[in-house]
Amino acid sequence: MGPGSQQLDEPLRIEALVNGGAGIARLDGRVIFVPGTAPGDLVRCRLVNEKKRFAEAEVIEVIEPADARRVTPCPVAADCGGCQWQHLPYAEQLRWKEQLFHDSLVRQCSVDRKQLLPIVPAPQEWHYRSRVQVKCHRAPQGFITGFFRPKSHYVVPMVSCPVIAPQLNELLSELRDLLGPTDFAAQIPQIDLALGDNGRRRAVVHYLGQQKEQLKELVRPLAVRMDCDLLLQSGRQDSLIPVAGEGEVTIEVAEPVLHLRYAAGGFAQINLQQNRRLVELVRVAAGLTGTERVLDLYCGMGNFSLPLAQQAGFVVGVENNILSISMARNNAVENAISNVEFHSRSAEGALSLFSAWQPFDLLLLDPPRSGAYQVMRELSQHPVKRILYVSCDPQTLARDLKPLLHGGYQLESSQPLDMFPQTFHCESLTILKYTAQRAKI
Repeated sequence: MGPGSQQLDEPLRIEALVNGGAGIARLDGRVIFVPGTAPGDLVRCRLVNEKKRFAEAEVIEVIEPADARRVTPCPVAADCGGCQWQHLPYAEQLRWKEQLFHDSLVRQCSVDRKQLLPIVPAPQEWHYRSRVQVKCHRAPQGFITGFFRPKSHYVVPMVSCPVIAPQLNELLSELRDLLGPTDFAAQIPQIDLALGDNGRRRAVVHYLGQQKEQLKELVRPLAVRMDCDLLLQSGRQDSLIPVAGEGEVTIEVAEPVLHLRYAAGGFAQINLQQNRRLVELVRVAAGLTGTERVLDLYCGMGNFSLPLAQQAGFVVGVENNILSISMARNNAVENAISNVEFHSRSAEGALSLFSAWQPFDLLLLDPPRSGAYQVMRELSQHPVKRILYVSCDPQTLARDLKPLLHGGYQLESSQPLDMFPQTFHCESLTILKYTAQRAKI
């Protein structure tokens, strides 16, 4: 038992799941959150973090497993921080993701459940990850690769991850075997892996040592043999050192197909199949006729901007990351799309700046998990007819929607989409229209 922890005298019955993925139980009027459990489980626990109104606990033993519980395919699933819901069959994961997403918007935004659509399942619940950051540690037993244990920097050893694409598991295995016996291993904290729709692989080896040229000579033959791009990174993104190839990965979206490249350090969704479905949902929801002006905030390398430009009059893309903007501009040229322009700047203030010349008909935004609350405030001064909000966090989405729904916008629909099977994370697409009738606050 860890310092300050307390084993409970009586077992807990898990009632439900909550945002964040933990199970919830109650003891003496207090809520207990227990990660790694399923509704219906009877578990023996120890408290690890106590507050006045709630506590967090960890499982010592599952006394009676719930009917819905399954044996995890991954042997380290219970210890690894990568997946939280492997112990739930995929149908149960989908049911809870949909329910938690719907409940969040109903409870926090008072929306009508009829406006909330069913979740879009992932085509594959395994081997879907096309991009991953693998943590590394040189230990007495060898060179360990894996993921951090929750709330720690302890690397849980992982030989082959069932949610990572097989091609990336293969590349990781080769790198581990090559680097493990060397002195370089002690100064490699992370390896980034990515896979494109064309099968091209990329590895970025983070190296904190001084022998960069020697490391390059060691890994270059492996990159050539496995026909992959390989780079070293010794600090920030501008410290990338190409070893083999330039490190650009290509994904495919839309119809006619657009080929979009993104560089090491840039962003692309980790589930390429679901990303294509999401892009198509966005294009259908946009309902463009060829004349509209579209603003795409947090546009990245053009994942939504360029497919929308195929159907719009003109698209303005905004992204703070200059590397992603450079790739977006290149992607526009390579796909022969000229009715688009990209700007490297903060999303905050972009609507005011670019709508001063001519108003926009559609605003698309795909912010990080922190959401886009400042943009919501800006919309009160510069309303846009329609908004498509792509979110990766239901809680910040609900927070951001409140001022819109009180400020003249009406929610048409909101739909969760499972981009991350085996985890509690949930993507979504929310559609709003401006009614110009402000509700009373």
